[in-house]
Amino acid sequence: MKLNIVIPIYNEEGNIKDLFKELDNSLKNVKYTIIFVDDGSTDNSFQILKDLYNENKNSIKVISFSRNFGKESAMYAGLKAAAAEYTCIIDADLQQNPKHIMEMLNFLEDNEEFDEVAMVNNYGNEKRSQRFMKRAFYRIMSKASGQNTVIGASDFRMMRHGVVEALVSMQEINRFSKGLFAWVGFNTYYIDYSVEKRHSGTSKFKLRKQISYAKDGILSFSTKPLKIATILGTIISTISFIYLLEILFQTIIFGKDLPGYASMMSVILLLGGIQLLVLGIIGEYIAKSYLEVKKRPIFITKKKLGFDEDIL
Repeated sequence: MKLNIVIPIYNEEGNIKDLFKELDNSLKNVKYTIIFVDDGSTDNSFQILKDLYNENKNSIKVISFSRNFGKESAMYAGLKAAAAEYTCIIDADLQQNPKHIMEMLNFLEDNEEFDEVAMVNNYGNEKRSQRFMKRAFYRIMSKASGQNTVIGASDFRMMRHGVVEALVSMQEINRFSKGLFAWVGFNTYYIDYSVEKRHSGTSKFKLRKQISYAKDGILSFSTKPLKIATILGTIISTISFIYLLEILFQTIIFGKDLPGYASMMSVILLLGGIQLLVLGIIGEYIAKSYLEVKKRPIFITKKKLGFDEDIL
């Protein structure tokens, strides 16, 4: 098989059929298999996938989870099932135009020195505030992790099977694919693209989830927050000790009465807040370690369609 296309699905009933038509039109001259991963959808997505599979058994496979495990787990399941020469990941909402798949495939066919091609969102259709926040995240991520994370590099990418094997070999539960793509270290070529309007439905990736995703990404790929907590604690302890010496000097030498109730309360509240912040950072790392040592599966499969045939 030349190409596998991994598509995570979560409540995308209005997009699945149109996406398949777009893919089929774009890949007329390529032998491909689409691996749909239904991430515990609560709408009619699985039934649509089932009907689509029954009509196109030679080009579609379906994995259905027992519940919603998240996009990272869905991508992992799709990559684990992929066995083609090339594997592409694309979202189901048609914001990532399938026409770019052939562009990536042709590039890899013509340039053996590259192992994968990643599409880079140029943020041309997004608000200025959104562009600023997303670019800031990529910069912070690069500095925190020590990895060269290209600003705007998306999950929409194509890779040779060796890259897929490397990604699948990392079985951590707290997955952050944008970091993993950079960490494995293969030669990557980047192509700019513009995200298009969502075809149907609404985005599941709201601001709260974006913030949580950014936080988890930094904590998953860097111990620098712990180092910052240590440095912060050292600086504050030093300042506090110097302030204590000043109080003793003023009281013993000059006999001054230093009531300072308001300033003292401010210092106590400041130190208490910083202590809670540091404990929170430590707690985040402990929680992630706790989940990892349980060694629970990254996903649980409820149903599979099309995996009896050896045509992947």
